[in-house]
Amino acid sequence: MNAGWTLDDVDLAGLGILAGRLALFLKTGDVVTLSGPLGAGKTTFARALVTHLGDADEVPSPTFALMQRYETHRLTLHHCDFYRIEAPEVDELGLDDALAEGALLIEWPERAGDWLPGDRLEIVLDETANPDTRRVTLTGHGSWELRLERLRTVSRFVDTTPFADADTEYLQGDASARSYARLVLPDRSAILMNSPRQPDGPPIRDGKPYSALVHLAEDVTPFVAVTNALRARGLSAPKLDAFDLDQGFIVLEDFGDRVFGLELARGTPQSELWAAAVDVLLALATEPPPADLTIQDHAPYQLPDFDVDAMLMEASLLIDWLWPALHGREAPEALRAEYLSLWRPHLEKAVAADPGWVLRDYHSPNLMWLPDREGVGRVGLLDFQDALKGPLAYDLVSLLQDARLDVPEALEREQLDRYCAARSAQSGHFSADEFRSLYATLGAQRNSKILGIFARLAKRDGKRDYLAHIPRVARYLERDLAHESLGDLRRFYRREFPAAADLPPIAP
Repeated sequence: MNAGWTLDDVDLAGLGILAGRLALFLKTGDVVTLSGPLGAGKTTFARALVTHLGDADEVPSPTFALMQRYETHRLTLHHCDFYRIEAPEVDELGLDDALAEGALLIEWPERAGDWLPGDRLEIVLDETANPDTRRVTLTGHGSWELRLERLRTVSRFVDTTPFADADTEYLQGDASARSYARLVLPDRSAILMNSPRQPDGPPIRDGKPYSALVHLAEDVTPFVAVTNALRARGLSAPKLDAFDLDQGFIVLEDFGDRVFGLELARGTPQSELWAAAVDVLLALATEPPPADLTIQDHAPYQLPDFDVDAMLMEASLLIDWLWPALHGREAPEALRAEYLSLWRPHLEKAVAADPGWVLRDYHSPNLMWLPDREGVGRVGLLDFQDALKGPLAYDLVSLLQDARLDVPEALEREQLDRYCAARSAQSGHFSADEFRSLYATLGAQRNSKILGIFARLAKRDGKRDYLAHIPRVARYLERDLAHESLGDLRRFYRREFPAAADLPPIAP
C-alpha cells in the first residue's frame, strides 16, 4: 500500500511553497522523481527545491549535462534529467555512489529502466484547463509512506494559520526528533515546530520506558502549557500563533538568531548575558509553579515532580554508557549497584530541598538575547517542554556549568554568589551554605547524565560531534565533586574514571 496526496490548481507560488516544505523532509539516501509532460513545470519545481535547500546561486537545467551536483548546507543533492538518455546508459552515471553521498532528484524517471529503488517519493505534475496552474500528485513508497503523510499533515496545519503563504527555511534542530523551520512572510516570520508524538520505547523498569521514568515530554502539550505559564510571569517565552496538540505542531514567535553562543561570538560580554539569565531564575524563584498550567480549550497540565528515581535514572547513564566506552566492556552489576547506592542518599536529600521551577535545559543553546526588551524580558526562553517541579539549583548549575561552551570558574563563582545574596534578601529562610551543597550535588548529577548522553549519542547513534564537549563537562564534574559533602562520590569517581585532563578518546 502506497501513500498518496493530490493537490489541484497549484500555481507557480504554490509549487514553490510545496518545494520548500518538501525540502524539510529530505535526507541522504532519498530518491525523489519528477514526472509529467514537457512544460508541466518539473524543472521549475526542481529549481525551487534546490533553492530551498540553500547555497545554490544558480540552478541550470541538467538536460544536456544529465546530472547537476549541489553541495548545500543541508545535504548533497544530485539533480538528474534523463530525457535524452537510454536505459543502459543509467548504469554509467554512478547513481548508487551519488545516493550514498546525498539525495537524488530525477526528472523523466521512466527512462531509468529498472534502477529506481522501491523506497522513493514520486511527484507527477499534470497540466490543467488553467495554463497557470498544475495538478500535483505525490506518492510515497517504502519509508516515504509515513513521511509523505507527515508532510501532508504539516501542510494542512500551516495552511490554517496566518503563514499559509509563507516561504519555508530549514533550521538546524537538536539531538531530539523535533524539527524546526522558519516561516517567512514579507512583513514577519515565525517558527514551525514539528514534534510528532514519540513512541514510548521498550519498558526498562517497572513496565515503563526511559522517557516516562525521567518525565520527558512525549508530545507538545507540556511546551504549550509551560509557555503560557512563563508568559503570564512576564518572561520571554515565545508567543504561540497556532498549535495542534494531537498532531504535534506549533507555530511560535521568532526570536531571531541571537542565541547566547552566537551573541558571545559577536562580542557581547559573557558576564552581561549570564547575569541577565540569572535574573530570570531569580524571578522564577519568587513564586512556585501553579498546581495546574492552563491551555485554552484543553485540560490543564500538571508539572511532574523531579523525583529521586528520575534523578537516579539520569545519573545511571554515566555508568551505563561512559564507563563501558572507556573500559571496553559493560559495567559489572556489582559496580553499578555500588554507584547507585552512593548516589541515592544524596538525591533523596536534594529532591526535598528548595523546590520550584526546573526548566531543565536552561543553558546557552536555549537562551536568546533580546536587548530591545526590558529587564528579565531580555532573555528569550526555548526548549522547556521537559520542565518539572524540583530543586531550584538545577537550572542555575545548568547555566553556570554550560555543557556547550566554557563558563570561566570566576564567572561561575561571581554569579553563584550574586544569586545566593539575592535569594537571602528575598527570604530569611534561605541558607546559602545548604544551597551551595545542593548546587554541587545537582551539578554532579547533571554532568554525569550529560557525559552518559554524549557517550550514548556517539556509540549508539553515531553522533560523534558531541564528544568534543566531554572534556569540558568532565572538568565541571570535578568542580562539583570537590565539595566537602560529596566525598564518597568523589572517591568512587576517582577510582573508576580518569581525570578530566586524562580522558582518552572514545572509539567508534
